[in-house]
Amino acid sequence: MEDKKLGLNTICTHVGEIKDEQFKGAISPLYMSSSYAYQGVDIKRYPRYLNTPNQEALSKKIAVLEGTESALIFGSGMAAISHTLLAFLKKGDHIVVQQTIYGGAFNFMQEEFPKYGIEFDFTDGFEQEDFEAKIKSNTRVVYVETPSNPLMKITDLPMIASLAKQHGLISIIDNTFASPVNQRPAEFGIDVMIHSATKYMGGHSDICAGAVAASAVHMDAIWNVAKNLGGSLSDYTVWLLERSIKTLVIRVKAQNRNAKRLAKWLEKHPLVKKVYYPGLKSHPQHELAKKQMSGYTGMLSFELLPDLDAAAFMDSLKLIKHSMSLAGVESTILSPAETSHALLTPEQRAEQGIADNLMRFSVGIENKKDLIVDLEQAFRQIAKEELEAQYD
Repeated sequence: MEDKKLGLNTICTHVGEIKDEQFKGAISPLYMSSSYAYQGVDIKRYPRYLNTPNQEALSKKIAVLEGTESALIFGSGMAAISHTLLAFLKKGDHIVVQQTIYGGAFNFMQEEFPKYGIEFDFTDGFEQEDFEAKIKSNTRVVYVETPSNPLMKITDLPMIASLAKQHGLISIIDNTFASPVNQRPAEFGIDVMIHSATKYMGGHSDICAGAVAASAVHMDAIWNVAKNLGGSLSDYTVWLLERSIKTLVIRVKAQNRNAKRLAKWLEKHPLVKKVYYPGLKSHPQHELAKKQMSGYTGMLSFELLPDLDAAAFMDSLKLIKHSMSLAGVESTILSPAETSHALLTPEQRAEQGIADNLMRFSVGIENKKDLIVDLEQAFRQIAKEELEAQYD
């Protein structure tokens, strides 16, 4: 049976596994060698060339998950982003970038692109005309992230793919927040998919990695940059990531269910100003999300009422961890203004709609009622403190 015809759970469990021919173990063996023979072999292997046995096996699994010909893994999500962009952009080239993207990617473009002579423009919105307005004669790439971090805005993937093909551009998406379980952009014609594999693919808050999936031609261009910049991943981490992906579908579907239920609960809470989650009917792009996503992710964001202390709220949580990163099996919460988007100026955050009292909530696999109890006691604590302050 062809790999691409297998179900997602079967792909996660079996595709790309290395057969243990010596001891017949049930899982892929780990090859830790950094030195391989170069004479009389079909493949000259070297860790920096991203072609050790474990690297190759995991790359195959990720490619099949994303529905592409090829994939590569990197030492971090930012390594995946930077290697990919530098593979398709050179001095004098121009890239059109979606209005709101991950803060690290935003900062990379702001600080590094000028050194390379690469031009860039951010769109004023998310509609086709917003992207078209920024395309120039030297534009080579269009870059999007959907759902976006942290406001969960949805970009129309068929529109982006069509626009890119019309203008001869390479379309690139950061697919981290959705994961291949909830969204497979290649099916809509997107050229290159990027992941911070630290997040849903890793899923246990113990791995730092990145991944890129694309056609063989596009991956060759990325590999040519990768072998020079050296953003490779250790084989032990590769092996751990391959293990983690085996439960990707199970974890993500559980997180999807919890997030949708909690988003509905938060939306009705009197101390919450606004909830950002594409699975809510109130989300302005809910219908678009339904068309291009098979699930709405375990990520959501919400704003507290303006007078409430966001830091005190997070500190009052007992079960949900006040912690950086996202997509682990445990629920975590953070302030984007202090973490993922801290490198942006206050004015830049305001332009993107990122308020200081915005909370980004990565929903885990805990029991829904336990998460609600924890949130409610934290709400009561900050409401009590606010009331006491009024009478001091």
